[in-house]
Amino acid sequence: MKDKNVLVIGMGRSGKAAVEALVQSGARVAVQDSKQEEQLEAEFVSYLDANGVAKYLGAVPEDMGAFDTLVLSPGVPPQLDFVQAAKAAGAEIIGELELAYRLGSGKYVAITGTNGKTTTTTLVGEIYKASGRKTCVAGNIGIAVISKAMDADEDTWMVTETSSFQLETIDTFRPVVSAILNLTPDHMDRHKTMENYGRAKAAVFMNQTEDQYCVLNYDDKACFELAGREGCKATVVPFSRMTELDFGAFVKDGQIVIRDKDSEMIEICGADELKIPGSHNLENALAAAAIAYFGGIDQEVIAEVLRTFAGVEHRIEACGEVGGVRFVNDSKGTNPDAAIKAIEAMKENIILIAGGYDKGSEYDEFIGAFGDSVKKLILMGKTAPKIREAAEKAGFTDIIMANDMEDCVKKAYETAVPGDVVLLSPACASWDMYDNFEQRGDHFKSCVQMLQQN
Repeated sequence: MKDKNVLVIGMGRSGKAAVEALVQSGARVAVQDSKQEEQLEAEFVSYLDANGVAKYLGAVPEDMGAFDTLVLSPGVPPQLDFVQAAKAAGAEIIGELELAYRLGSGKYVAITGTNGKTTTTTLVGEIYKASGRKTCVAGNIGIAVISKAMDADEDTWMVTETSSFQLETIDTFRPVVSAILNLTPDHMDRHKTMENYGRAKAAVFMNQTEDQYCVLNYDDKACFELAGREGCKATVVPFSRMTELDFGAFVKDGQIVIRDKDSEMIEICGADELKIPGSHNLENALAAAAIAYFGGIDQEVIAEVLRTFAGVEHRIEACGEVGGVRFVNDSKGTNPDAAIKAIEAMKENIILIAGGYDKGSEYDEFIGAFGDSVKKLILMGKTAPKIREAAEKAGFTDIIMANDMEDCVKKAYETAVPGDVVLLSPACASWDMYDNFEQRGDHFKSCVQMLQQN
């Protein structure tokens, strides 16, 4: 990147980290963001000025042909007119993940899928750390990959959560082990079709070679078929919660096991020894076991971490009890399928808080999963009317419309009886009311704390 003219688009976490790495590498850097200068942190603006970084804030450069490379933040669609204009003029279009792979060091494990990415990435990171390997956990989990890759060496393992948005803008990125956990409708406002969405996910194995591994969900037909449809060259390692496999990770007689290339059966641990609840977390554990085992980690290390791992914040996270009513934070449930898995894990007596930013999802299957488990639905955010319409169409009418999170928690507690679970699992992104799902989950927990103090 030395002496290249590079435009970084989007000044979020990954964009800022990309700018710093590019400045360090000797590139001639410019930045673009829809925000005005006063909306950015003053310290960061000072850094830009001190390093001679050109700023296009609230504006687009007039001459997009002036740039050799554009680095897009994940939230920036490559289809934007001015991005396409730069591409037509000969600019290379990449993202922060690709930039990290080129400028930094380390060996990559890349985990994607619609749901379970954060839990599985965190779990794999813990297994790799427990094995004694130098390990960094980064990516869509909330830590810019490039911020870790620049300090990594050849022996560092970069355990990376990768989103479809990040994978849209890779070129040479090649992980040693890749994984696609599942594939259900999400981000249809950006990808438009499931075929496009699947192709974006499949990019995770695009550059892999025969001596590398790709872990895929055998039980998810759309996911597993990506290997054949998109031409996966890596060794495909299936995992299954429901089927005994000739090769891969599966459950046999209540045990998580792996069958290797020599048909040898390796027992890891009992499925009932997992601390993380729900069938979806059993799938996450199977995927993590496969990623770690075929990544060369000893079965005893894998077993020990699986037995002790307690989950991640904002994913089916117990966050208090008031008057016999339990509160569970699943703010990470940002699409209908994720919320369905949370409902299945809680099982019954659920007062469900849902709603948020509209990513173009449909909610019929989400409502259909209520069964006898969900007693009441409390809705907020932009999608509230859309979800209400889907619920009423399906015959579910015990619905309360709320103004904000405080109102949701207050109304949920007022209607709850001892033994009920108030579950925040929005089935939507958070961007209509919050900067991210973490902020939404923290607000929910603070509202629960207020109840506990009263």
